Amino acid sequence: MRRTALALAMLVAGAAPAAAQDRPPPLPTRDVAVTYRIAGGREMRIAWLSGEQRMRVDMPEGQGAMIMDLRERRAFLVMDAQRAVMEIPAGGSLPQPGQIPPNARLTREGSDRVAGHACTVWQVQEQDGRRGSACVTADGVLLRARGPDGAEGIEATRVAYGPQDPARFRPPADYRTESMRMPPRR
Repeated sequence: MRRTALALAMLVAGAAPAAAQDRPPPLPTRDVAVTYRIAGGREMRIAWLSGEQRMRVDMPEGQGAMIMDLRERRAFLVMDAQRAVMEIPAGGSLPQPGQIPPNARLTREGSDRVAGHACTVWQVQEQDGRRGSACVTADGVLLRARGPDGAEGIEATRVAYGPQDPARFRPPADYRTESMRMPPRR
């Protein structure tokens, strides 16, 4: 589970733009939907509505979806079975599956092809010493992420560039909306 979490922590590039040779683009620069194989052979789909800086993560096995509005720093968990939406408080930092921490050190390692697309391989070292790797396209789409020592992570199996339906990146209007309460910090 920890390995999958580290791999998911690499899906979206860091928060601040940097020169192309220093870091991959912080977000996909165009609309795209990517199907990933994750630990245990399960599939997860992540789509980006780049013009609105929105991301949708469809969880494995129909467990629901998380919608993130990166511009407004808001996130929603959509639970279709309950016809409910849970607003997740940002609390200063938005929970982003797949973010390379902006303070992580990246080292370019070479290039590869994943799911028929060229990508640059980056070694990632977080401030706490954890290491992994990520293969990211020139336009900011993560195609593969691995944890320490090449541990299983995520890998794209299908990449579909093209316009995304904006309605999929908003909470359904006819669902009950609740706010998640976070425990007080000690």
